[in-house]
Amino acid sequence: MVTLLSFIALGFDLGASSCRAFLGYIDESERAVRLVELYRWPNYMVKIDEGVYWDVYRIWYEMKYAIKLAHERSQGKLSSIGVDTWGVDFALLDDRGELVGGVHAYRDPRTLGVMEEVFKRVPRERIYERTGVQFMRINTLYQLYSMVLRRDPKLRIAKTLLMIPDLFNYWLTGHVGVEYTQATTTQFFHPGEKKWAIDILEELEIPTHILPEVYNPATVLGELKSSVVEELRLPRGLVVTAPATHDTASAVAAAPMVSENTAYISSGTWSLVGVELREPIINRKAMEYNFTNEGGAFNTIRFLKNVQGMWIVEELKKSLAERGLALDYREIVEAASRSPRARVFIDPDYEGFLAPSDMYEAIRSYLKKTNQDEPRGVGELFRVVFESLALKYRLVIERLEELTGRRIVGVNIIGGGSRNELLNKLVADVSGRVVYAGPDEATATGNILLQGAGAGLVKSLEELREYVKNSCKIKLYEPTHIGEYEDSYDRFLHIITSTSPSPA
Repeated sequence: MVTLLSFIALGFDLGASSCRAFLGYIDESERAVRLVELYRWPNYMVKIDEGVYWDVYRIWYEMKYAIKLAHERSQGKLSSIGVDTWGVDFALLDDRGELVGGVHAYRDPRTLGVMEEVFKRVPRERIYERTGVQFMRINTLYQLYSMVLRRDPKLRIAKTLLMIPDLFNYWLTGHVGVEYTQATTTQFFHPGEKKWAIDILEELEIPTHILPEVYNPATVLGELKSSVVEELRLPRGLVVTAPATHDTASAVAAAPMVSENTAYISSGTWSLVGVELREPIINRKAMEYNFTNEGGAFNTIRFLKNVQGMWIVEELKKSLAERGLALDYREIVEAASRSPRARVFIDPDYEGFLAPSDMYEAIRSYLKKTNQDEPRGVGELFRVVFESLALKYRLVIERLEELTGRRIVGVNIIGGGSRNELLNKLVADVSGRVVYAGPDEATATGNILLQGAGAGLVKSLEELREYVKNSCKIKLYEPTHIGEYEDSYDRFLHIITSTSPSPA
């Protein structure tokens, strides 16, 4: 048994725009965890002709460098390595265990119109009944069916499907399997029964022999392969432990204020707005509101809805930079804070914002389509985005109350977006609920502590969150403008129902 004072873990938090490696130190005497950012590198979606791909070889190269660096910085005391990433994307391996083709990114246009083709063969009601997952064209189900429609030969060659973190775990250890929280993002896995929805795949002519066994978070997958040990000149015995490999699942595990009456918003490229349950909610109303049931650590269900988050801000920032106006994130928030309340709004989940070539033009087009005036200046433009996000969060939270029968009085915002003071204040004021902001490195914190759980050091979700509370400061935002955003909310609802088939 590893003692807590000696437990040092390396946590890889691989994101859609940035990949980071953290050293995590679990301290028994303080019942706390300390993180040190060891290394980071950019991640890109690479466009080749009409396809959009991840450069997994580059990620793997940088991961190996970070492992070597972690070994040196920990003075040879590193105990475990864990990997988390985004969901839905996957890699295919052949019978030699080698990649079959490139690894597509979820924003690849190959899934355009594919959901509708799937519904011609399998009704959406049946898909939801069997999986409880929200309908998004980026889901693994539609990515695979796009290959069926194109008669892609890679499906015939493939022997194994691995989700992105499982690909890296395979390269690290040789272990073949899909971790539970990732499996639940595919839309062909039942989160309660913990089984693949084989019948749906068979009806869609998607091969099912490629699906490996599913394992739980906090599973020790094995020691580093000898080839990796020799290449990096590491001592033998270093193990790889799966956290909740879907980044949001690790983040929610480390959301210290989440409770029966406190929801969470994991705020990053996407905003994941939800509550924690013990059993999934799979019924017609949940389907109509397009909520998802995804797996969490310690046998929990993350009942949530995806809202496009900082992706819009980052892409808008890029669009403006291409026009000669380069702003950093601090300048963006300050400009938006100085601007008056928004007069116009966008639906963050409008299809046109998923992968536009120019986010600035996409927003202008949306405002024109909905007969709204353009913002006056950059500060007001970003103010529109932030207020629209806060309004969408309120709508999702109200739907959560309706679907769960719970009264939600607080919201724990975690992730990088929790540092955005303006958005935190807007969420409190617009929703009329207390906001708890932090930790900002929730995913990495959950990753490290779930590796500790794999080593037998953290025994429960409650204990894990106790470590988090002892390790970071949570900032409190009380609503101060209760009722002042009611007109804005009414106008927002009217606008989004004109561009979306569903109010949620």
